[in-house]
Amino acid sequence: MANILLIETSAEICSVAVACDGKIVGFQMSDEPMQHATNLPLYIEAAMKLIRDKNITLDAVAVSGGPGSYTGLRIGVSTAKGLCYALGCKLIALNTLKIIATALRQEEPANTIICPLIDARRMEVYTAMYDWNLNEISPAEAKIIDENSFADIDRPIYFCGSGAEKCSTVIKNPNAHFTSLVKPIANMMVELAEEAYRNNQFEDVAYYEPFYLKEFYTPQK
Repeated sequence: MANILLIETSAEICSVAVACDGKIVGFQMSDEPMQHATNLPLYIEAAMKLIRDKNITLDAVAVSGGPGSYTGLRIGVSTAKGLCYALGCKLIALNTLKIIATALRQEEPANTIICPLIDARRMEVYTAMYDWNLNEISPAEAKIIDENSFADIDRPIYFCGSGAEKCSTVIKNPNAHFTSLVKPIANMMVELAEEAYRNNQFEDVAYYEPFYLKEFYTPQK
């Protein structure tokens, strides 16, 4: 068990949590979309005050490392790296798709495939597939969705995340279930962060870069 500061900025919602021995002792989140640059410093300040007041020795900072919003990932990862450098902590980077899958797993039955979908441009999503134990069935990829997507899945498959709603009108598999309510949030990162800490899965603070999956896209005028 460890004391870990958790940062999630990969999507529209910014959130920060403090976990001690696997339990959340502090949590802040904003429903304001894409206000990370404003809200994250305030949440970090509050988290550090809590850590000082409770005399917590911080072991690691865990950040949602992507895929997701390019700007959000840059803000979150740069903040996490700065904290690790200043505090002498380990850096943990977690796959955002797996964070979403972890959140859904708490609600759905065991004999399922979990398929998080992060909305990208048009009918494109960032996606991966996991079993109920979060073992990877297919790796993260950028995928353009059409009516034949996931047609070969012959057991219940739960699509979740910001791309689920738009895909629900296209994917025709009768085993498909959709929920767009599951979002990557800092308090859902505890299990994965603890596992990474136990397994010494740390990143190089100086050289780590977010997992963008695709190059940054600038719309043409």
